[in-house]
Amino acid sequence: MTDTSRARAGRPKASSRETLAEAACELFLERSYETTSVGDIASRVGVSRSSFFNYFASKADILWSGLDERVQDAAARLDRGEDVAAALSQALHGFAPDSLALAIVHAEAMGLEAELAREASVRRARIADAVTRRLAHAGVEPLRAEIAGAAYAAAVLSAVWAWAHEGAGRTPLEPTMRRALGMVPEVMPAGPVSQLRVVVRADDLDAALAVYRDRLGLVEQEAYDGDEGARVVILGAGRATLELSNPEQVRFIDRVETDGVKSPHIRLAFEVADAAAAAAQLADAGVDVLASARETPWRSMNARLAGPADLQLTLFEELGPASS
Repeated sequence: MTDTSRARAGRPKASSRETLAEAACELFLERSYETTSVGDIASRVGVSRSSFFNYFASKADILWSGLDERVQDAAARLDRGEDVAAALSQALHGFAPDSLALAIVHAEAMGLEAELAREASVRRARIADAVTRRLAHAGVEPLRAEIAGAAYAAAVLSAVWAWAHEGAGRTPLEPTMRRALGMVPEVMPAGPVSQLRVVVRADDLDAALAVYRDRLGLVEQEAYDGDEGARVVILGAGRATLELSNPEQVRFIDRVETDGVKSPHIRLAFEVADAAAAAAQLADAGVDVLASARETPWRSMNARLAGPADLQLTLFEELGPASS
């Protein structure tokens, strides 16, 4: 008899979802998911198969029931007309580390990689359907609603996976979830303004494009030539926001980001995956680096540059919550 079996031998017949899930994960690690039966799990805890089904509908339900309850809550919120990102965030609020997080981290050892991929696709479809219904009901065209639904569903599952690998339990899920949901492009404006566009005069348009489009990676969306040499190029820069700061806040940001550089009246900030690498790439293109990338108190990595078309730039990389 193993030490684990001896430890469980005196356990009372009455059990719980948590005890069954714990025993199941132990067995998945010992024997693999595929070769572990419901009977094995019930036997490990010292309960009958019928007792197991008082808590879980199937072996897969051990891993997914907690998330499924949250997905069901999200669908109900969306059907009531709540904002998509808010509904998904609220539904996942307080989601605690459980057997799913353990399975994600130890998928290979448990022999669960194919099973997780298959079952995750089912949850993505459920979330996507709920979001699509919500957007379609709000008047978003069907194709756009379906694409947005798939994107939001992917954001939710990707956030759960990232959180699990970062050490579920050490940090809450919410910051990772908010960041993932924020990466989904807006499809339904929250107010009467549907786009923020910054219009800049570039005396040397080609030089500006060489930096902003070709080096920084902004996506060319439209370009037009007009009379007398007139040219315009519209570059996509992801989600647009307007940050309004009073003079005290501007001075504080300048102290944090730089060694005495002052912000002009308008400064552009671009979120990038790697602020130091992006700043180095622009420096290679001849852009003047005013302050190299450094970590801020609000958990971002920021670099300040003087870009073409007389624009001062901040490149920022969100670092996420600090690990304990």
